[in-house]
Amino acid sequence: MLIPSQIWGEGFEVDPKLVKANLQTIKSNIAHSKVKIVAVTKYFGLEGIKAGYEAGLRDFGESRAIDAIHKIEELPKEIRQNSVFHFVGHLQSNKAAKVVKYFDVIHSVDSLKIARIISEEACRLNKREKILLQVNNAGEEQKSGYDKESLRDDLGEILKLEGVDVLGLMNIAPLGADKETLHRLFKDIKDFRDSLEEEFKIQLPELSMGMSDDYEIALKEGATIIRIGRKLFIK
Repeated sequence: MLIPSQIWGEGFEVDPKLVKANLQTIKSNIAHSKVKIVAVTKYFGLEGIKAGYEAGLRDFGESRAIDAIHKIEELPKEIRQNSVFHFVGHLQSNKAAKVVKYFDVIHSVDSLKIARIISEEACRLNKREKILLQVNNAGEEQKSGYDKESLRDDLGEILKLEGVDVLGLMNIAPLGADKETLHRLFKDIKDFRDSLEEEFKIQLPELSMGMSDDYEIALKEGATIIRIGRKLFIK
């Protein structure tokens, strides 16, 4: 089920009991994994975060900066203080300062320019922003993300930035891709991560890949973070 962007955060009633049941189903599917579940709440308004928190989730993903910040500001103090907020959408330069202020992890860094802006703002706030570098290894023109060679060219400079902590890589697989393609693309991200670790003598422990339709395949290929929206909040 595709959810039109123009109704993100509207029109979907969130049933806390359903969220809890869906989460248990997902956990049973990943029972032998230590993967982190990021609940993508961008479609589901403030009640989505509250229901996810009530179900036991503590990591929440949003992709539209201004809408997300309004939600975070309206959350009860307990939820704000005990949750980790992940920015998972394309980050525009003019929104970077606000995102650094409100989000703990940015998954979608796709250029040296945006990494520098994030670093500058983080330094101004006396923090180190956790980031992941988005790789568009499927070469989809409509999606953001580094190609592998450009990321390799920029990584040395990104690692020097004082205000960021590079945790790993992020990937968004093509919508509707078959299982063979998904396995290949996710494995390619892991292999690329491994090659960067060896070349730059660093550790990149996190691989953020896999969403509602493909998270089980992503797990088989090494995902450490999965980003789940629809499978958590819709029956």
